[in-house]
Amino acid sequence: MYDWDDKPELNITPLVDVMLVLLAILMVIAPNIIYEENIRLPQGSASQQLAKIPPVHISINDKKVLKVNKDIYDLNSFMDNFSAYAKGLDLKATVLISADKNLDYGLVMSVIAAVKQAGFTDISLATNG
Repeated sequence: MYDWDDKPELNITPLVDVMLVLLAILMVIAPNIIYEENIRLPQGSASQQLAKIPPVHISINDKKVLKVNKDIYDLNSFMDNFSAYAKGLDLKATVLISADKNLDYGLVMSVIAAVKQAGFTDISLATNG
């Protein structure tokens, strides 16, 4: 039978052992916690303003009339005419192509091929948002 007058004894030895092990680990790791990596960051362009290159807008309506910025071109000779027109432009400019949704996919792809052949690499297709 259990005697209610007896007081239980607390055994704190395992607790002290765990705390001493943690203290030893922290003492070994503590000198390595403060570590500094020196890196060289690239210089920013705070002193230089980036020149904004105006985009080239190409639009094709449902009657297959091509308009480059404000100039109108014939569809059959667009590839040659655009190559000549592109020599006066910056090839890093974005070319924005907007075409009527009823046009043939192959027609739009031929316009994109002409733009790529002229040397442009950044081509975007405009959509109705």
